[in-house]
Amino acid sequence: MQANLSESWTIGPVEVPSRLVLAPMAGVSVQAFRRQGRRFGAGLVCSEMVSCAGLHHHNERTLGYLRIASDERPLAVQIFGSEPAVMAEAAVMVESAGADLVDINFGCPVRKVTKTGAGATLLDDPDLACRIVDAVAGAVDLPVTVKMRRGLENGSRACLEVGPRLVQAGAQSLTLHPRSARQMYTGTADHALTAELVERVDVPVVASGDITSRARAQAVLATTGAAAVMVGRAAQGNPWALREMLDGDAAEPSREEVAAELILFVRETVRELGERRASGFLKKFYGWYLGRGRFPRPFKQELVQLATTEDVELRLLAAAPGAAELLERLEAELPTGDEILLDMPISIYGGG
Repeated sequence: MQANLSESWTIGPVEVPSRLVLAPMAGVSVQAFRRQGRRFGAGLVCSEMVSCAGLHHHNERTLGYLRIASDERPLAVQIFGSEPAVMAEAAVMVESAGADLVDINFGCPVRKVTKTGAGATLLDDPDLACRIVDAVAGAVDLPVTVKMRRGLENGSRACLEVGPRLVQAGAQSLTLHPRSARQMYTGTADHALTAELVERVDVPVVASGDITSRARAQAVLATTGAAAVMVGRAAQGNPWALREMLDGDAAEPSREEVAAELILFVRETVRELGERRASGFLKKFYGWYLGRGRFPRPFKQELVQLATTEDVELRLLAAAPGAAELLERLEAELPTGDEILLDMPISIYGGG
């Protein structure tokens, strides 16, 4: 039986309007990315992982991750760390910022995270992992969710032992990326493991890893019994992948559509990060948007070398003049001035 990706589901009291979840990705999941994901059909979007230590010390850049707009909800803010009390404090700040869910990262395989005892390392210390979930769940009224990998080493089945314990500690949903931390993003995601986890817990499980098309999303839902699928790299610079998964519309976007979405993304990112930070941050997105045969390869290199984001906009509009009308329509549909800001003097909210 084919899974209906447009069907709603719930995590605790939070209703999620589709079975597509946009993954939390470091250096990618800024507010502009999340808002775009919601427009193209993602039922739930996630912030990139936020350091609980950074929130504890009121680091301005870290606090900047807690800006939330109404059109990106429901939204999960993902936190990482290894100290239960500090994680609980961070969760309270996430709740105050207006998030719908607090997600805990027990899956990041990157060395700078794991060496602090956070991320995937916690799958090897299930007692501490459970204390973190218990502390966070006890500190907030929001549903607490956990994203994890299968374990640290190839072939590990740690997630099957840790997962049910995390649910007992207070997790109301689990996301499993069934690769090991050692694998990083190589090889394939073993969703037979996802199916086993679904059988062992009584909360919704989100299947993450290698979700690249409607056919793949439906197959994973059908064979695992998962509540939803998480889309990551397939949506980078390609929100049309979400539309294809949701309703089967596989039509390639026109150059005008690509240019309009990219310009909107550029403007929203500059508003969020400021021109200086955004200019460097955006360079990787040019290749993601303009690839797949949409524009000639040299065009991406031309954009990367331009001095300002305004120059990038002008060049895109010159290459696709019809994008201006589409852009105007997209901007008119965005809500303005509704972000929930913490009651602190945080200069980054002004794009600093």
